[in-house]
Amino acid sequence: MSPQTDSLPHGVPPLRRVGAALRAVWSAGYDGESLRRDAMAGIVVGIVALPLSMALAIASGVPPQHGLYTAIVGGALIGLLGGSRVQVSGPTAAFVAILVPISARFGLGGLLLATAMAGLILIALGATGMGKLVEFVPFPVTTGFTAGVAVVIATLQLRDFMGLTVVHMPEQYLRRVAALVRAFPTTHVPDLLVGAFTLGLLVVWPRVSRRWPAPLIALSVAGVAAFAVARWIPAFRFATINTRFAFETAGVWLPGIPRQPPSFVLPWHLPSANGQPIGLSLDVIRALAPSAFAIAMLGAIESLLSAVVADGMTGNKHDPDVELIAQGVGNVVVPFFGGIAATGALARTAANVRSGARSPLSAVCHSVFVLAAVLLLAPVLGFLPMASMAALLILVAWNMGEWRHFLHLLRHAPKSDIVVLLACFALTIVFDMVVSVTVGIVMAALLFMRRMAEVSGVTLIGESHPLVEEPLPRGVLLYEIAGPLFFGAAQRAIGVISRIDRRGVKVVVLDVTAVPAVDATGLVNLQSLVGRLNAEGIKVILAGVQAQPMRVFAKARWRTRKGRLRIFRSFDRGIALARATVAGDGPPSRAPQASAA
Repeated sequence: MSPQTDSLPHGVPPLRRVGAALRAVWSAGYDGESLRRDAMAGIVVGIVALPLSMALAIASGVPPQHGLYTAIVGGALIGLLGGSRVQVSGPTAAFVAILVPISARFGLGGLLLATAMAGLILIALGATGMGKLVEFVPFPVTTGFTAGVAVVIATLQLRDFMGLTVVHMPEQYLRRVAALVRAFPTTHVPDLLVGAFTLGLLVVWPRVSRRWPAPLIALSVAGVAAFAVARWIPAFRFATINTRFAFETAGVWLPGIPRQPPSFVLPWHLPSANGQPIGLSLDVIRALAPSAFAIAMLGAIESLLSAVVADGMTGNKHDPDVELIAQGVGNVVVPFFGGIAATGALARTAANVRSGARSPLSAVCHSVFVLAAVLLLAPVLGFLPMASMAALLILVAWNMGEWRHFLHLLRHAPKSDIVVLLACFALTIVFDMVVSVTVGIVMAALLFMRRMAEVSGVTLIGESHPLVEEPLPRGVLLYEIAGPLFFGAAQRAIGVISRIDRRGVKVVVLDVTAVPAVDATGLVNLQSLVGRLNAEGIKVILAGVQAQPMRVFAKARWRTRKGRLRIFRSFDRGIALARATVAGDGPPSRAPQASAA
């Protein structure tokens, strides 16, 4: 059975297809049982998202409530507008490596303003139909930068996991590692014990039971146990959200997380790194543009990869352009309510599907659950140990690294793909994701060009050819060109003909039956070859031209030139003209005019 599509016909512009997934579910019949299943799935995902959203906000360099606001506003809005029925969006671990340097350099205001700018980029990508292009990002590139981001995230958690005292955390990764190594003597044993205990529970609990999410059990049990030990041993002190973060209300600073829903705020009124409002100016926008582009590109890749996984689990088919528009709208709106960058979250989406989600309303239910938790449990959430939050992100980093795929590529992939994989992995760690993906895609494109050159070639045909019944007369050379004539491949293929001795040759027939496509470079190389052959008094016949090359020739106004060039869709008619030309009889009397470009 073919998968159901969550979109309107693709002749409809992407902006008019927004919300098609919700409409498709509604038109198919949505009943009370579906709502019940969506509500239960939303609660399960909300339980997972609650601690994770706080941990990811902390890891990104901002107070934990900003991660919660992202899940509340972004999760509901993107779910309702998106192109996937069951995808859940919110803060994700992949963003941490990008957001940390932005928040350190530009503060909370700069981070939120860059997120809104990234949202506008995502809307533009979706509205112009660029969603499908993200699918062409090579697997070694995504695997390499994902594994690199996982290493960066895990490294950043060591400070809270071990309770290290680091006066200043540098922006550059290698310097961060050096700062952490120098701080090892300051390891705080209570924090380390709490972190190790939480990590152990996170790993073991799924083997005991999958009914209750491991983060809920691990963080709850670890928190209660840590406070029980602290009551028994007063010296057993450890860092919590309350001891690390505070918020201001009515001119008074209080510890922990504010017990209030997301409220409207202008991002440019929020503080920059120097504590002053970052403001809105052309200079600020110019400074944030590279960061916004990085957020948008990673958001596009992450959300569409997550949607593809959801398709595989449900049998539905998402609309990539609509999904990008929804992600864009979400990231434009979320910063005005204090939220950070959001994208499709693979682990939460998978949990949503496994819990029986039927529609985008499950994502809305997940947001409502997180909102209720903020309003009812904010004082309790403030007691969560920082080491437990770090342990949760260490496990997330391990899972997102996909190390089995990474090692499989190292063992079995072609050497060129291994080079791309390791380059993206190393560049992500040493520099950042923007450099990694840019270099990775460029390297992959260059390798693609080389492979096209390898599969494209020219063969000089002798007397035997499957499409030629009788031997060709003297003075006719037949070359078979196979494969697409793209950049790189075209010059290599055409160069073979240029180097062969052509004394006594009157006609050169180029059999292009096996050439499915020609680009500008291929056209230029063909024109150059024809010009050189014509200069030697040799007529050129292109035989078996396919539809795409014919369109390229037509657009370039490259047409039949009497006595110099003939272009045929039919291979047989090209061969017949070559025989007649050498025999001096002219073109066959009953042959109609060749179809020329």
